Amino acid sequence: MHQPNRLHAGRLRTLAVAPGLLAALALAVPGLSAQEPATNNTIKIEAHASKWDYPKELNVPEGSRTHMVQKGDTLWDLAAKYLGNPYAWPQIWELNQWVKDPHWIYPGDPLVIDLSRAVATAGSVPESVANLQPDQRRADPNAVRRPELGFAFQDFIQLPFFAPDGAEAHYKSQGAFTITANKREDRRYLGEGETVYMNSGANQGVKTGDRLLVLKTVARKLMHPVIAKKKLGDVVQQIGVVRVTTAQPNGSVAVIERCLDTVEIGDHLVRFTEPANLPLQLRTDTAEPVKVAPNAAVVVYVRDAKQHSAGGDMIIIDKGANDGLKVGEVVLAVRVRSFPVGSDTDKKPPTETTTHYLGQALVVRTDAQTATCRVLRSNEEFRIGDTLTR
Repeated sequence: MHQPNRLHAGRLRTLAVAPGLLAALALAVPGLSAQEPATNNTIKIEAHASKWDYPKELNVPEGSRTHMVQKGDTLWDLAAKYLGNPYAWPQIWELNQWVKDPHWIYPGDPLVIDLSRAVATAGSVPESVANLQPDQRRADPNAVRRPELGFAFQDFIQLPFFAPDGAEAHYKSQGAFTITANKREDRRYLGEGETVYMNSGANQGVKTGDRLLVLKTVARKLMHPVIAKKKLGDVVQQIGVVRVTTAQPNGSVAVIERCLDTVEIGDHLVRFTEPANLPLQLRTDTAEPVKVAPNAAVVVYVRDAKQHSAGGDMIIIDKGANDGLKVGEVVLAVRVRSFPVGSDTDKKPPTETTTHYLGQALVVRTDAQTATCRVLRSNEEFRIGDTLTR
């Protein structure tokens, strides 16, 4: 797959600065004294060298703050720091449209950041470091270390799920658009940074800057592996995210902003909502034999048709919202094992049944009758037909 270069917008980097460092930054950033607010939250910006026609005065909306760019800043880390998700950098760019190319921001440039868009689950700056000077913030790396995530953006854009009525019915219900062509006609499989064309534009409500989720049909008309004649439907997989760069009346140009699987002509596009990160929380009730709940689930699909799944893989189980499953729950994977207890001379020796612990999985999406899970830990491989219990 094509890999983006260091300056690609999907991997932009920027300075991590705590929201409460305005006074401290005034000592370190040239021109930050101009950030002293005047009446009506108006900030005057000092003249400086920049490729862009930056605003000479800036009105800061309520709930927002400004960041004065320093040498080495980029939007990637700025989004990570203030919004809790580096992949949310287009939200900062959207509010500062005088920046014509997000690859380039210049020292002294003022950026408005809407703090209300922060991802709450990503964590915030600990009080123990909130008031430190910028050059002191990394003195203790453990002080700013965030908890390990059980589900993050890179997992979200690989997530499969069942469309019980078929993929086409799902796309229709979501008002999906279609990728109809790409800029380089010699390429079939597309990656980050490449340009695609889609069959929807301003007349369909598409605007420049909109982000859309790419969907692909990866399996059709699957049957339940354990329950005979039970139909599960088609499997649709999330592939990546594109950003609209030009919205024409009935068609648009977009760039592939982020993907971990190849994008192709014919893939579908639906409206994108920024996902929440889910912190890792493992269960401790793993002693064997593991108690299996009466309404336990079964693994019915493994991403990429793997025979075995382990940590980080995506699986689908045959229980969902109708069975009370919720996003964020951790379920235990077990394997049921029968063993003989009778005499060697018995024609049909009696047996006992037990269970042993395989690992844990996090519920990351629930549909009515199925749910998608991410494998968190595995002592053994997961297989289709294995049991997952609450």
